[in-house]
Amino acid sequence: MSAEKYVMSVIRNHALPNELSQSELNAIAPLKRMIAVWGGNNLCEIKLSGSRAKGTAIDLASDLDLFVSLSSATPQSLKEIYNSLYDMVSGKGIVARKQNVSIGVTYGGKKIDIVPAKRQGQCDGDHSLYKRKANSWTKTNIDTHIRRVVNSGRRNEIIALKVWRENHNLEFPSVLLETLAIEALSGQSTTTTSDNVWYMLQFIRENICSVRVLDPANTNNVISDDLLSQEKKLIAQQAEKSLAEKYWNQVIW
Repeated sequence: MSAEKYVMSVIRNHALPNELSQSELNAIAPLKRMIAVWGGNNLCEIKLSGSRAKGTAIDLASDLDLFVSLSSATPQSLKEIYNSLYDMVSGKGIVARKQNVSIGVTYGGKKIDIVPAKRQGQCDGDHSLYKRKANSWTKTNIDTHIRRVVNSGRRNEIIALKVWRENHNLEFPSVLLETLAIEALSGQSTTTTSDNVWYMLQFIRENICSVRVLDPANTNNVISDDLLSQEKKLIAQQAEKSLAEKYWNQVIW
């Protein structure tokens, strides 16, 4: 089997459909109802975001992402909103964990990340998010993120890199991985996925520890800073190991 056929077979084996399964819909529906009661009149919408909305989800990391948009008139601070939502789901007996900008829950047998955010204005998609690790906030626009990935023509490369990340247990946030791939592959062929994945492994090995990657929806947000230097070193080291492998099935599987 050629390198291209093998890499594409791995992508097909792990890629999830954009449409949610009935079991996923069944898990989300009651959770959305709870969030709607919690949000009350401040709630604007709850929508699917993350990898499933972008078409780059894989079965090795199958969290669902729910984006909770609250009115700009919501009186609570971002930190208060975040903690209030966490307290609500925990109070329902749902297993919950505080992450950076999201609250991870296990509900209906599914892992779901809930991202609470406050609109900056009532007429666009710009939102403010609480960043728990830094005890600060940032601006982002998930619609911008989704459109950029969907229109990038790099879905296969992103999926392959996500498989690589999961195969090797790396801490590599999806937004950073996606943005890095789209930017680094600019000008590269869109027809040979295996060559592009190999190119990305070389790029990661040489640049991940120093490259400055900006949030495409907010250039003041340096998303590469979300990784610790040691986490970046581990990614670079694994890229070097993978590039030294003789066969593709030792790189991704």
